[in-house]
Amino acid sequence: MSNSPEIKVGFIGAGTVGTALAVRLSRKGYPVVAVASRSRSSADKLAAGVPGCTACDTKQAVADAADLVFITTPDDAIAHVAAELQWHTGQSVVHCSGADSLDSLEPARSAGAQVGGFHPLQTFASLAHAIENIPGSTFALEAEGELLETLKQLAAALEGNWIKLGAGDKTLYHAAAVIACNYLVTLVKLSTDLWKGFEASTPEAVQALMPLLRGTLNNIENVGLPNCLTGPIARGDLGTIKKHIAALEQSAPELLSTYRELGLQTVPIALDKGKIDSERAEDMRQLLAHYCELALPQVMAALEEKK
Repeated sequence: MSNSPEIKVGFIGAGTVGTALAVRLSRKGYPVVAVASRSRSSADKLAAGVPGCTACDTKQAVADAADLVFITTPDDAIAHVAAELQWHTGQSVVHCSGADSLDSLEPARSAGAQVGGFHPLQTFASLAHAIENIPGSTFALEAEGELLETLKQLAAALEGNWIKLGAGDKTLYHAAAVIACNYLVTLVKLSTDLWKGFEASTPEAVQALMPLLRGTLNNIENVGLPNCLTGPIARGDLGTIKKHIAALEQSAPELLSTYRELGLQTVPIALDKGKIDSERAEDMRQLLAHYCELALPQVMAALEEKK
C-alpha cells in the first residue's frame, strides 16, 4: 500500500472514535471515501462532516470502496465484521481496539488483506473533545511491513506519537490505560464524596480540586516520576497518615482498604524520590498494613449497614 494521502480510507462504525479519526484524517488530506454504521443516521452525520465521504447502506460497500478500512465498531463486533465481509489482496483492514489482538481480523488476513491495530491512547467523552484531543496523542500500532509504515504516517499526520506493540502486549497496555484514565475518575469521585462530610456539593468539590489535579498532571509531565510525588508519604509524615486513618475510620470506613493499598503502592515512589530512608519507609508500610488489619471489621460492618 502506498504511504501517500491518496490511499482511499473507509470507516465501518461511526461512533466517537471513528468520526474523530475520519474528520482529522480528512483535514490532513486523506480521502475518506465511505462510511457505514449500524445506525444510518450516525453514518450520515459522519459523511456530512467529511467532504467527499459517502454514507453506505452496507458494510461491504465500504470494504469495496476503500484501500484502508478502519473497523471502529464496539470491540465485541470487530470479529463479526471481519468474518462477514469479502476482503482482497492489496487491501488493509485495521481495528482501533485498545484490548483486542489482531486475531479478530484473521478472516481478513486469510483473504489476503494486511491487518493492523491503530489505537489512540486518549479519552473520548464527546465528539467535540475527541476531535480536539487527538493531536499529541500516542497511537498503539500493531502491524508489519508496509502497513506498519502507513500507520506510522497516519499517526504523524494526526500530530501524534506512536508505539509498536507485539502480539502479547495489548492487554497490559490497555490495563495501564484504564488505571491512568478511568481509575483517576474513580479517585476523584471518592475524594468528592469525602467533601460531603463537610457539606460541600460534588460540583463545589470538583471545582476546588481541579487546580490541584492540573498541578499534579503538570508536575508529572514536567518534574517526572518519582520527584513529582508530594504529600505525607513523600515526607514520611506518620502523624498525618494516622490522622487520615482515624478520620476515615470515623466517617468513611469503606475507604480504608483503598487508602491503605494506595498508600502501600506510594511508599516505594517516596523511597525512590530519596526524601525518606528505608527505615521510615518500613514504618509507613507497617502502619498502613496494621491499620488495614484493625479496620477490617469496621469496613465489613459499614458495608452491611449500607445494604
